[in-house]
Amino acid sequence: MTKVVDLYFKLLKLLIVLCMVAMIVLVFGNVVLRYAFNSGISVSEELSRWFFVWMIFLGALVALKDRAHLGLDSLVKRLPPAGKRVCLVIGHLMMLYICWLIFSGSWQQAVINLDVVAPASGLSMALFYAAGLVFGASAAAILVYELYLALFGKLRDDEMVMVKDSDAEVNAHNPIKSTRP
Repeated sequence: MTKVVDLYFKLLKLLIVLCMVAMIVLVFGNVVLRYAFNSGISVSEELSRWFFVWMIFLGALVALKDRAHLGLDSLVKRLPPAGKRVCLVIGHLMMLYICWLIFSGSWQQAVINLDVVAPASGLSMALFYAAGLVFGASAAAILVYELYLALFGKLRDDEMVMVKDSDAEVNAHNPIKSTRP
């Protein structure tokens, strides 16, 4: 099962790179065509926006899996293991609710816009809102798995803190020690 998950996230990382490359090619190509040849790529702005939205949603998934989102752990890291577990469970339940809101809202928008075509590309606007569907379902799966691990005691004490304080990271790698006590 972990091989499938790893393959899925490698695919997501590849899609993120492809979105970035497509955005660069479209925007740079459009700029060159406008200034050098007084023409342009008519779908450049629209597709670049679509690629950007997809890239952000997919990147948020990768960051969620890698626990790379920003956060503040000052209080949680000082709690006993039971307190950390309670905070993790409450946080994951709130995030699952947000995933549901994103998924259901994206679903409604995709259904409404299924027959609506984008002005420049002619693609269905449902593809634009599908990014929220992919994010909502995938993020919920990650959160449910981590919730399972937390509830059944399969996480170490340090794994129950989902983020690391950025100040601690800076001080750990800084050769000049912090002056704080």
